[in-house]
Amino acid sequence: MLEIDNLHAKIEGDEGREILKGLSLTVNPGEVHAIMGPNGSGKSTLSYILAGKEDYEVTDGSVTLDGEDLLEMEIDERAAKGVFLAFQYPIEVPGVATMTFLRAALNAQRRTRGEEEISTPDFLRLVKDKAGALGISQDMLRRGVNVGFSGGEKKRMEILQMAILEPKLCILDETDSGLDIDALKVVSEGVNALRSPDRGMIVITHYQRLLNHIVPDFVHVMNKGRIVRSGGKELALELEANGYAEYQQDAA
Repeated sequence: MLEIDNLHAKIEGDEGREILKGLSLTVNPGEVHAIMGPNGSGKSTLSYILAGKEDYEVTDGSVTLDGEDLLEMEIDERAAKGVFLAFQYPIEVPGVATMTFLRAALNAQRRTRGEEEISTPDFLRLVKDKAGALGISQDMLRRGVNVGFSGGEKKRMEILQMAILEPKLCILDETDSGLDIDALKVVSEGVNALRSPDRGMIVITHYQRLLNHIVPDFVHVMNKGRIVRSGGKELALELEANGYAEYQQDAA
């Protein structure tokens, strides 16, 4: 489904430092891939490039989604094709009610796919069902997007968006950051409910604790802009015990 081949990238205007240095990764439908690595290894940069964030320049390599060139698509095209990025630090959007935002996003994607817009009663039932499972109150849904939310509430709202939009490729950029144990369990249950034979996931994290709840099919160690080792879920336990020093030396 997702094929990343020899990807090189940097921040636009920065002629010196390359961030991604020949990264390759294949994600098939139904697979969950965890990417771990030290700070500065390029994990978030990878997520931004897949989602289409501005200010990043791909200097070599290719990325395809279902055989189509993802890098040639605008951000809204990528979203319509089913790419979803859950942010490490979700932003607040004052003045835009959460329910209005959710319905606008869902209908925009439905229109792009040639589907009818969802009716108000069907939308309300959908949100009530999905929000209840994530412990999101009606008061939160009436407020501006993420306005005044705690870190855990923002992360739950990201998973609610994912549950409503039902993307093909879910990219979770350190979703466990800032979560206490209870919030981590709620968010993980929401993610696990979306696991599907037709959906692929990339879970970016520093910590094994998230992978106790969202058990990956594959774990990749990323350092200095490339994947330096891949394995099964047991690799995350090894990283938890031994750290990244070995891989930093290998990538030097």
